[in-house]
Amino acid sequence: MRFGFDNTYARLPARFYARVLPTKVPDPRVVRVNRGLAELLGLDPDALASPEGAQVLSGNALPDDAEALALAYAGHQFGGFSPQLGDGRAILLGEIVGRDGRRRDVQLKGAGRTPFSRGGDGRAALGPVLREYVVSEAMAALGVPTTRALAAVTTGAFVARDEMLPGAVLTRVAASHIRVGTFEFFAARDDRDALATLATYALARHYPDAAGSGNDALALVGCVVAAQAELVARWLGVGFVHGVMNTDNTAVSGETIDYGPCAFLDEYDPKKKFSSIDRGGRYAFANQPVIARWNLARLAESLLPLLADDEEAAVVAATERLDRFPALFGEAYGRVLRAKLGLTGDDPADLTLAADLLERMAANGVDYTLLFRALCDAAADATGDAAAAALFADPGAFHEWAAAWRRRLASEGATAEARAGAMRRANPALIPRNHRIEEAIEAAVRRDDYGPFETLVRALERPYDDVPGFEHLREPPTAGERVRETFCGT
Repeated sequence: MRFGFDNTYARLPARFYARVLPTKVPDPRVVRVNRGLAELLGLDPDALASPEGAQVLSGNALPDDAEALALAYAGHQFGGFSPQLGDGRAILLGEIVGRDGRRRDVQLKGAGRTPFSRGGDGRAALGPVLREYVVSEAMAALGVPTTRALAAVTTGAFVARDEMLPGAVLTRVAASHIRVGTFEFFAARDDRDALATLATYALARHYPDAAGSGNDALALVGCVVAAQAELVARWLGVGFVHGVMNTDNTAVSGETIDYGPCAFLDEYDPKKKFSSIDRGGRYAFANQPVIARWNLARLAESLLPLLADDEEAAVVAATERLDRFPALFGEAYGRVLRAKLGLTGDDPADLTLAADLLERMAANGVDYTLLFRALCDAAADATGDAAAAALFADPGAFHEWAAAWRRRLASEGATAEARAGAMRRANPALIPRNHRIEEAIEAAVRRDDYGPFETLVRALERPYDDVPGFEHLREPPTAGERVRETFCGT
């Protein structure tokens, strides 16, 4: 089997990675192949779903043109620096230029030990693999830049976590797997040549229009600042909490990467966190823009030797790029909020209007997704206000806000029908509810029942549509179903 790989990262210096083969597994079985993504990559989904495909997707057999690599990187984890992390359970097979002309990595996650495993088993359990499949594909459908899931396979072996769990491998597709931590790895070793090589490579691969300025490192910092500002604004727009925004989980491509203890808001709470290892709420929902800027500062620090001829000038250049983040994020988040509220103009008071709504939602325990979807109906017809107000413990809190909202809507010329239609394209009817993901994982792990997983994946292919038959997936959790804590799975 050939994938048509063109492996540019493998042509970088040998210290960028370790060449390592996946560890074979006893009985690989395909759980799901992402047919649409396979076809975009120019691959045959039926071949991938076959027994021979299972051998490749598990790492038992490699495509003829693969060059298996575990990538080197470091990272700040919850603020503390680890000088060597790297792919401890993931192996890059190669890069494919898809039918859309875009280059993407194809990686096996959970493919066995590597030189970067640091005592780990290099394996993945089935539950986290299914979670990443569901959430990454949902994020793609929601329009959020993200890695993708090409396939999930079980291995026929068990992995030891808090208990023995069925093992699995996820085939992950990404614009690349270059992280802020990749630059930190070489900065920690004072390897200026590697930093320069990586900066030029990353800029050419992800931001080719910015190349040619004469300072690839400085151009890269500026591009990544802009990309991360846009990305985090989109996270907030759909109520996403990454959960572990370490620098090794921050992709310079601007994609969401590493779906460990991630979750989505039910009721709106800016301080909400889910991750079991985030004791202090460092990566809570509303902290994500602040942490993104902190991570970007670590990228700029790593590249300081390349930004200018002397350190003082380099700091000035880095600071100037980093200081763009608040405005870029504010602009991006403003666009997100205006779209969610059905506003097309650019009135500075719109952000105050949005902030007022969010404060009232937090005080009333209002479900984030349900409220904004209800606003779509309210925008179409004022009779929809009742359903929105019913989500508040104090319905009057909504009605007070809605009066100001309607005055603002009246200042714009769009028809109610057109406005409501645009809002339905900005406010999903369906998100990957945490309790529904847990139900799907529980059914698969405990009962070998993939029906709930398949239903969830199919429903989330069209998150902005009111698709008949999936109404139950929109419902928030009952008190007994509420997910309060999520886990990395390593």
